[in-house]
Amino acid sequence: MNLGERSYQIHIGAGVLDRIGGLCADVGLKGKCLVITDENVGGHYAEPVLQSLEGAGFSARLATLPPGEQTKCGDQVFSLYSECIKAGLDRKSFVVALGGGVIGDLAGFVAATYLRGIPFVQVPTSLLSMVDSSVGGKTGINIPEGKNLVGAFYQPQLVLADLDTLKTLPPREYAAGLAEVVKYGIIYDAPFFKTLEENIHALADVNNSELLAKMVGRSCEVKAEVVAQDEREGGLRAILNFGHTVGHAVENVAGYGTYVHGEAVAIGSVYAARASAELTGLSKEETERIEQIFKALGLPVTAPGLEWPALREALTVDKKTIGGMPKFVLASEIGAVTFGNEVPEALMETLWNGL
Repeated sequence: MNLGERSYQIHIGAGVLDRIGGLCADVGLKGKCLVITDENVGGHYAEPVLQSLEGAGFSARLATLPPGEQTKCGDQVFSLYSECIKAGLDRKSFVVALGGGVIGDLAGFVAATYLRGIPFVQVPTSLLSMVDSSVGGKTGINIPEGKNLVGAFYQPQLVLADLDTLKTLPPREYAAGLAEVVKYGIIYDAPFFKTLEENIHALADVNNSELLAKMVGRSCEVKAEVVAQDEREGGLRAILNFGHTVGHAVENVAGYGTYVHGEAVAIGSVYAARASAELTGLSKEETERIEQIFKALGLPVTAPGLEWPALREALTVDKKTIGGMPKFVLASEIGAVTFGNEVPEALMETLWNGL
Protein backbone atom coordinates (compact mmCIF):
# COMPACT_ATOMS: atom_id res chain seq x y z
CA MET A 1 0.00 0.00 0.00
CA ASN A 2 1.84 3.07 -1.29
CA LEU A 3 0.85 6.05 0.88
CA GLY A 4 4.15 7.82 1.43
CA GLU A 5 5.14 7.78 5.08
CA ARG A 6 1.97 5.80 5.89
CA SER A 7 2.81 2.99 3.46
CA TYR A 8 2.62 -0.59 4.69
CA GLN A 9 3.03 -4.15 3.50
CA ILE A 10 0.29 -6.74 2.98
CA HIS A 11 1.58 -10.27 3.64
CA ILE A 12 -0.52 -13.03 2.04
CA GLY A 13 0.18 -16.74 2.33
CA ALA A 14 -0.47 -20.04 4.05
CA GLY A 15 1.04 -20.27 7.53
CA VAL A 16 2.20 -16.67 7.85
CA LEU A 17 0.28 -16.19 11.13
CA ASP A 18 3.15 -17.75 13.06
CA ARG A 19 5.41 -14.91 11.91
CA ILE A 20 3.33 -12.06 13.36
CA GLY A 21 5.72 -11.32 16.22
CA GLY A 22 8.74 -10.96 13.96
CA LEU A 23 6.83 -8.96 11.36
CA CYS A 24 5.57 -6.52 14.00
CA ALA A 25 9.13 -6.06 15.23
CA ASP A 26 10.34 -5.55 11.65
CA VAL A 27 8.03 -2.53 11.19
CA GLY A 28 9.27 -0.94 14.42
CA LEU A 29 6.46 -1.79 16.82
CA LYS A 30 7.50 -2.10 20.45
CA GLY A 31 6.29 -2.73 23.98
CA LYS A 32 2.75 -3.69 24.90
CA CYS A 33 -0.17 -4.66 22.72
CA LEU A 34 -3.83 -5.62 23.00
CA VAL A 35 -5.03 -8.44 20.75
CA ILE A 36 -8.75 -7.99 20.00
CA THR A 37 -10.66 -10.98 18.67
CA ASP A 38 -14.04 -12.69 18.91
CA GLU A 39 -15.09 -15.95 20.51
CA ASN A 40 -15.10 -17.89 17.23
CA VAL A 41 -11.73 -16.77 15.92
CA GLY A 42 -10.04 -16.63 19.33
CA GLY A 43 -10.57 -20.32 19.95
CA HIS A 44 -8.59 -21.16 16.82
CA TYR A 45 -5.90 -18.52 16.57
CA ALA A 46 -5.50 -16.38 19.71
CA GLU A 47 -2.97 -18.69 21.35
CA PRO A 48 -0.50 -18.93 18.44
CA VAL A 49 -0.73 -15.17 17.90
CA LEU A 50 -0.03 -14.44 21.57
CA GLN A 51 2.87 -16.93 21.58
CA SER A 52 4.41 -15.37 18.48
CA LEU A 53 4.08 -11.85 19.87
CA GLU A 54 5.49 -12.79 23.28
CA GLY A 55 8.28 -14.78 21.60
CA ALA A 56 9.29 -11.58 19.80
CA GLY A 57 9.46 -9.67 23.08
CA PHE A 58 6.03 -8.04 23.19
CA SER A 59 3.79 -7.96 26.24
CA ALA A 60 0.40 -9.07 24.89
CA ARG A 61 -3.06 -9.04 26.47
CA LEU A 62 -6.18 -10.61 24.92
CA ALA A 63 -9.68 -9.11 24.67
CA THR A 64 -12.38 -11.50 23.37
CA LEU A 65 -15.74 -10.20 22.16
CA PRO A 66 -19.00 -11.84 21.04
CA PRO A 67 -19.11 -12.58 17.31
CA GLY A 68 -21.46 -10.85 14.89
CA GLU A 69 -22.30 -7.45 13.41
CA GLN A 70 -24.01 -6.34 16.63
CA THR A 71 -20.58 -6.23 18.28
CA LYS A 72 -19.54 -3.31 16.05
CA CYS A 73 -21.14 -0.72 18.32
CA GLY A 74 -20.39 2.15 20.70
CA ASP A 75 -20.74 0.06 23.86
CA GLN A 76 -17.94 -2.23 22.73
CA VAL A 77 -15.72 0.74 21.87
CA PHE A 78 -15.85 1.99 25.47
CA SER A 79 -15.37 -1.53 26.78
CA LEU A 80 -12.22 -1.83 24.70
CA TYR A 81 -10.91 1.54 25.90
CA SER A 82 -11.06 0.02 29.39
CA GLU A 83 -9.18 -3.04 28.12
CA CYS A 84 -6.50 -0.76 26.69
CA ILE A 85 -6.06 0.85 30.09
CA LYS A 86 -5.93 -2.54 31.84
CA ALA A 87 -3.25 -3.63 29.37
CA GLY A 88 -1.22 -0.52 30.21
CA LEU A 89 -1.17 0.71 26.62
CA ASP A 90 0.53 4.03 25.97
CA ARG A 91 1.22 5.92 22.76
CA LYS A 92 4.07 3.56 21.88
CA SER A 93 1.82 0.51 22.25
CA PHE A 94 -0.35 -1.07 19.56
CA VAL A 95 -3.55 -2.98 18.88
CA VAL A 96 -3.85 -6.21 16.91
CA ALA A 97 -7.18 -6.85 15.14
CA LEU A 98 -7.52 -10.64 14.86
CA GLY A 99 -10.73 -11.56 13.06
CA GLY A 100 -13.11 -10.65 10.28
CA GLY A 101 -14.43 -7.30 9.15
CA VAL A 102 -16.34 -6.56 12.34
CA ILE A 103 -13.26 -6.98 14.53
CA GLY A 104 -11.04 -5.15 12.06
CA ASP A 105 -13.32 -2.13 11.81
CA LEU A 106 -13.96 -1.99 15.54
CA ALA A 107 -10.39 -2.55 16.70
CA GLY A 108 -9.12 -0.09 14.10
CA PHE A 109 -11.51 2.58 15.35
CA VAL A 110 -10.39 1.96 18.94
CA ALA A 111 -6.76 2.32 17.85
CA ALA A 112 -7.58 5.49 15.90
CA THR A 113 -9.19 7.16 18.91
CA TYR A 114 -7.47 5.79 22.03
CA LEU A 115 -4.94 8.40 23.19
CA ARG A 116 -5.84 10.17 19.91
CA GLY A 117 -4.34 7.33 17.92
CA ILE A 118 -1.96 4.42 18.51
CA PRO A 119 -0.60 1.97 15.91
CA PHE A 120 -2.52 -1.13 14.93
CA VAL A 121 -2.07 -4.30 12.90
CA GLN A 122 -4.74 -6.00 10.81
CA VAL A 123 -4.84 -9.83 10.92
CA PRO A 124 -7.91 -10.68 8.80
CA THR A 125 -9.25 -14.21 9.17
CA SER A 126 -12.22 -14.07 6.77
CA LEU A 127 -12.05 -13.80 3.00
CA LEU A 128 -14.09 -10.61 3.04
CA SER A 129 -11.75 -8.90 5.49
CA MET A 130 -8.65 -10.10 3.61
CA VAL A 131 -9.74 -8.62 0.30
CA ASP A 132 -11.60 -5.56 1.53
CA SER A 133 -11.94 -4.22 5.06
CA SER A 134 -8.39 -4.88 6.31
CA VAL A 135 -6.83 -2.86 3.48
CA GLY A 136 -7.22 0.88 2.99
CA GLY A 137 -7.64 2.29 6.48
CA LYS A 138 -11.41 2.54 6.87
CA THR A 139 -12.41 1.94 10.49
CA GLY A 140 -15.74 2.43 12.19
CA ILE A 141 -18.85 1.25 13.96
CA ASN A 142 -22.58 1.04 13.31
CA ILE A 143 -25.28 3.04 15.05
CA PRO A 144 -29.00 2.20 15.01
CA GLU A 145 -29.64 4.61 12.14
CA GLY A 146 -27.13 3.01 9.79
CA LYS A 147 -23.95 1.11 9.03
CA ASN A 148 -20.47 2.64 9.36
CA LEU A 149 -21.80 6.13 10.07
CA VAL A 150 -19.16 6.70 12.78
CA GLY A 151 -15.52 6.05 12.00
CA ALA A 152 -12.15 7.32 10.88
CA PHE A 153 -9.64 6.88 8.08
CA TYR A 154 -6.70 5.33 9.92
CA GLN A 155 -4.09 3.15 8.24
CA PRO A 156 -2.63 0.03 9.86
CA GLN A 157 1.10 -0.55 10.23
CA LEU A 158 0.86 -4.01 8.70
CA VAL A 159 -1.68 -6.43 7.20
CA LEU A 160 -1.14 -10.16 7.65
CA ALA A 161 -3.53 -12.49 5.76
CA ASP A 162 -2.97 -16.18 6.56
CA LEU A 163 -4.86 -18.25 3.98
CA ASP A 164 -4.95 -21.22 6.35
CA THR A 165 -7.47 -19.35 8.51
CA LEU A 166 -10.02 -19.70 5.71
CA LYS A 167 -10.17 -23.44 6.39
CA THR A 168 -12.07 -22.78 9.63
CA LEU A 169 -14.38 -20.16 8.07
CA PRO A 170 -18.06 -21.17 7.81
CA PRO A 171 -18.99 -21.80 4.15
CA ARG A 172 -21.57 -19.00 4.21
CA GLU A 173 -18.97 -16.46 5.32
CA TYR A 174 -16.47 -17.69 2.71
CA ALA A 175 -19.05 -17.38 -0.08
CA ALA A 176 -19.94 -13.90 1.15
CA GLY A 177 -16.30 -12.88 0.84
CA LEU A 178 -16.33 -13.92 -2.81
CA ALA A 179 -18.87 -11.14 -3.45
CA GLU A 180 -16.20 -8.53 -2.75
CA VAL A 181 -13.71 -10.40 -4.95
CA VAL A 182 -16.19 -10.31 -7.85
CA LYS A 183 -16.68 -6.60 -7.22
CA TYR A 184 -13.04 -5.88 -8.09
CA GLY A 185 -13.51 -7.49 -11.47
CA ILE A 186 -16.66 -5.47 -12.15
CA ILE A 187 -15.21 -2.11 -11.19
CA TYR A 188 -11.61 -2.37 -12.38
CA ASP A 189 -10.40 -5.55 -14.05
CA ALA A 190 -12.46 -7.32 -16.73
CA PRO A 191 -9.82 -10.06 -17.30
CA PHE A 192 -9.94 -10.83 -13.56
CA PHE A 193 -13.72 -11.12 -13.76
CA LYS A 194 -13.38 -13.57 -16.66
CA THR A 195 -10.82 -15.60 -14.70
CA LEU A 196 -13.27 -15.84 -11.81
CA GLU A 197 -16.00 -17.03 -14.20
CA GLU A 198 -13.69 -19.68 -15.65
CA ASN A 199 -12.69 -20.94 -12.20
CA ILE A 200 -16.10 -20.61 -10.57
CA HIS A 201 -16.21 -24.16 -9.16
CA ALA A 202 -12.57 -24.17 -8.03
CA LEU A 203 -13.14 -20.98 -6.03
CA ALA A 204 -15.09 -22.97 -3.43
CA ASP A 205 -12.00 -25.05 -2.53
CA VAL A 206 -10.31 -23.37 0.43
CA ASN A 207 -7.45 -25.88 0.16
CA ASN A 208 -6.41 -24.52 -3.25
CA SER A 209 -3.76 -22.20 -1.81
CA GLU A 210 -2.37 -21.21 -5.21
CA LEU A 211 -5.72 -20.01 -6.56
CA LEU A 212 -6.60 -18.36 -3.24
CA ALA A 213 -3.30 -16.50 -3.16
CA LYS A 214 -3.84 -15.17 -6.69
CA MET A 215 -7.44 -14.20 -5.96
CA VAL A 216 -6.69 -12.47 -2.65
CA GLY A 217 -3.52 -10.94 -4.01
CA ARG A 218 -5.19 -9.40 -7.07
CA SER A 219 -8.07 -8.08 -4.98
CA CYS A 220 -5.63 -6.39 -2.60
CA GLU A 221 -3.63 -5.00 -5.52
CA VAL A 222 -6.73 -3.38 -7.00
CA LYS A 223 -7.78 -1.89 -3.70
CA ALA A 224 -4.25 -0.65 -3.01
CA GLU A 225 -4.05 0.99 -6.44
CA VAL A 226 -7.35 2.77 -5.92
CA VAL A 227 -6.67 3.87 -2.33
CA ALA A 228 -3.18 5.10 -3.21
CA GLN A 229 -4.84 7.56 -5.63
CA ASP A 230 -7.63 8.61 -3.26
CA GLU A 231 -7.06 7.70 0.39
CA ARG A 232 -10.04 9.51 1.90
CA GLU A 233 -12.73 8.82 -0.72
CA GLY A 234 -12.82 12.27 -2.24
CA GLY A 235 -13.27 10.77 -5.71
CA LEU A 236 -11.97 7.56 -7.28
CA ARG A 237 -12.12 5.48 -4.09
CA ALA A 238 -15.90 5.74 -4.28
CA ILE A 239 -15.86 3.06 -7.03
CA LEU A 240 -15.18 0.53 -4.26
CA ASN A 241 -18.78 1.12 -3.14
CA PHE A 242 -20.26 -0.72 -6.13
CA GLY A 243 -23.24 -2.67 -4.79
CA HIS A 244 -22.92 -1.12 -1.35
CA THR A 245 -25.53 1.65 -1.61
CA VAL A 246 -28.49 -0.72 -1.68
CA GLY A 247 -26.45 -3.44 0.05
CA HIS A 248 -26.08 -1.44 3.25
CA ALA A 249 -29.79 -0.58 3.20
CA VAL A 250 -30.63 -4.29 2.90
CA GLU A 251 -28.45 -5.09 5.92
CA ASN A 252 -30.07 -2.32 7.94
CA VAL A 253 -33.72 -2.97 7.09
CA ALA A 254 -33.49 -6.76 7.31
CA GLY A 255 -31.71 -6.48 10.67
CA TYR A 256 -27.96 -6.92 10.96
CA GLY A 257 -27.07 -10.57 10.65
CA THR A 258 -30.07 -11.57 8.53
CA TYR A 259 -27.86 -11.05 5.50
CA VAL A 260 -24.12 -11.05 6.08
CA HIS A 261 -22.27 -8.21 4.38
CA GLY A 262 -21.19 -10.06 1.24
CA GLU A 263 -24.69 -11.39 0.65
CA ALA A 264 -26.10 -7.87 0.85
CA VAL A 265 -23.37 -6.66 -1.52
CA ALA A 266 -24.36 -9.36 -4.01
CA ILE A 267 -27.98 -8.17 -3.91
CA GLY A 268 -26.86 -4.54 -4.21
CA SER A 269 -24.53 -5.40 -7.10
CA VAL A 270 -27.27 -7.01 -9.15
CA TYR A 271 -29.43 -3.94 -8.44
CA ALA A 272 -26.56 -1.66 -9.55
CA ALA A 273 -26.01 -3.73 -12.68
CA ARG A 274 -29.67 -3.36 -13.65
CA ALA A 275 -29.51 0.37 -12.96
CA SER A 276 -26.39 0.48 -15.15
CA ALA A 277 -28.26 -1.22 -17.98
CA GLU A 278 -30.87 1.53 -17.78
CA LEU A 279 -28.58 4.54 -17.34
CA THR A 280 -24.96 3.96 -18.30
CA GLY A 281 -25.06 1.52 -21.19
CA LEU A 282 -24.16 -1.79 -19.56
CA SER A 283 -25.13 -4.45 -22.09
CA LYS A 284 -27.82 -7.04 -21.42
CA GLU A 285 -25.20 -9.79 -21.78
CA GLU A 286 -22.87 -8.29 -19.18
CA THR A 287 -25.77 -7.53 -16.83
CA GLU A 288 -26.68 -11.21 -16.99
CA ARG A 289 -23.04 -12.26 -16.47
CA ILE A 290 -22.93 -10.24 -13.26
CA GLU A 291 -26.15 -11.79 -11.98
CA GLN A 292 -25.12 -15.31 -12.96
CA ILE A 293 -21.72 -15.23 -11.26
CA PHE A 294 -23.33 -14.35 -7.93
CA LYS A 295 -25.91 -17.10 -8.37
CA ALA A 296 -23.17 -19.60 -9.26
CA LEU A 297 -21.39 -18.72 -6.02
CA GLY A 298 -24.55 -19.49 -4.05
CA LEU A 299 -25.19 -15.86 -3.13
CA PRO A 300 -28.62 -14.22 -2.97
CA VAL A 301 -29.56 -11.72 -5.66
CA THR A 302 -32.93 -10.77 -4.16
CA ALA A 303 -34.22 -9.98 -0.67
CA PRO A 304 -37.82 -11.21 -0.52
CA GLY A 305 -40.04 -9.41 1.94
CA LEU A 306 -38.08 -6.15 2.05
CA GLU A 307 -40.27 -3.29 0.84
CA TRP A 308 -38.86 -0.34 -1.08
CA PRO A 309 -40.20 2.45 1.19
CA ALA A 310 -38.22 1.09 4.15
CA LEU A 311 -35.11 0.69 2.02
CA ARG A 312 -35.50 4.20 0.61
CA GLU A 313 -35.70 5.61 4.12
CA ALA A 314 -32.52 3.76 5.07
CA LEU A 315 -30.79 5.26 2.03
CA THR A 316 -31.38 8.78 3.35
CA VAL A 317 -28.81 8.23 6.11
CA ASP A 318 -26.29 6.36 3.98
CA LYS A 319 -22.98 8.19 3.97
CA LYS A 320 -23.04 8.15 0.16
CA THR A 321 -26.29 10.15 0.12
CA ILE A 322 -25.97 13.88 -0.58
CA GLY A 323 -28.92 16.25 -0.37
CA GLY A 324 -31.26 13.34 0.15
CA MET A 325 -30.27 11.62 -3.11
CA PRO A 326 -28.30 8.37 -2.94
CA LYS A 327 -25.19 8.21 -5.12
CA PHE A 328 -24.55 5.03 -7.06
CA VAL A 329 -21.53 3.46 -8.69
CA LEU A 330 -22.67 2.31 -12.13
CA ALA A 331 -20.93 0.35 -14.90
CA SER A 332 -20.70 1.07 -18.62
CA GLU A 333 -19.05 -2.32 -19.08
CA ILE A 334 -17.44 -4.92 -16.84
CA GLY A 335 -14.17 -3.34 -15.72
CA ALA A 336 -15.31 0.29 -16.15
CA VAL A 337 -17.50 2.22 -13.73
CA THR A 338 -18.30 5.78 -12.70
CA PHE A 339 -19.27 7.11 -9.28
CA GLY A 340 -21.66 9.78 -8.05
CA ASN A 341 -24.56 8.71 -10.28
CA GLU A 342 -28.15 9.54 -9.37
CA VAL A 343 -30.99 7.17 -10.21
CA PRO A 344 -34.44 8.75 -10.69
CA GLU A 345 -36.82 8.08 -7.82
CA ALA A 346 -39.35 6.13 -9.86
CA LEU A 347 -36.63 4.00 -11.44
CA MET A 348 -35.06 3.20 -8.07
CA GLU A 349 -38.32 1.65 -6.91
CA THR A 350 -39.04 -0.05 -10.22
CA LEU A 351 -35.62 -1.72 -10.21
CA TRP A 352 -36.07 -3.00 -6.69
CA ASN A 353 -39.53 -4.39 -7.40
CA GLY A 354 -38.11 -6.10 -10.48
CA LEU A 355 -35.42 -8.06 -8.63
